[in-house]
Amino acid sequence: MDADFSIELGAEDPVLDFPWSDPDGNFAYHDVKRHPELLSLIEETQRFPELAEFLQAINASPSRFESAKCDAWAATELNPEEDIYDASHKFTSYVDVVFSAEDTAAPTPAEASFRESSSRESLPAHEKFVRELVDLLCQIPEIPSAAEVYIRRCYFSQPSGVQQGFYCTLYVHGYGNDASIARQNWAGGLKFLRSAILQLSADSAS
Repeated sequence: MDADFSIELGAEDPVLDFPWSDPDGNFAYHDVKRHPELLSLIEETQRFPELAEFLQAINASPSRFESAKCDAWAATELNPEEDIYDASHKFTSYVDVVFSAEDTAAPTPAEASFRESSSRESLPAHEKFVRELVDLLCQIPEIPSAAEVYIRRCYFSQPSGVQQGFYCTLYVHGYGNDASIARQNWAGGLKFLRSAILQLSADSAS
């Protein structure tokens, strides 16, 4: 599976406010990590069950992460570098994730060897995660799907004020010669991404 990552911390690069809401109040962050029943309130999960399964797994207790935003869509305009897939259709999703608040607690002495005391504010912790994630995904046999992972700046609202940290945007693309096949290949790539994230979460806790 093709996979790569980038670090985007420039002045013009995307940032995330966590938690977030749109100015009109029509959409907002839902804390699915602690309230799984809120998953049904995320519009995209009603249209894309595959995305709902991914969010459910990423927000489950074994995962070190929680989701912040997501979207999914179909497209027929492909970039020149995507010609290698010999496809006319693409299906894409993204999910913004942050380290879970539980993961940012000060570690016990036994945990200190493998976990940053404040993962949300640690760029090295994010770099370690995305490098290991991409390495795992690249070990998957070649399939018509790809993943892109971006480390970006995040502003966490806390009672004491706003804390600057980081988040990851996880893109998955599926390719095919019709919309149905592209979506199937996207769903396959999404499952591989889910498995890789849960594997890394388990490794960090062992």
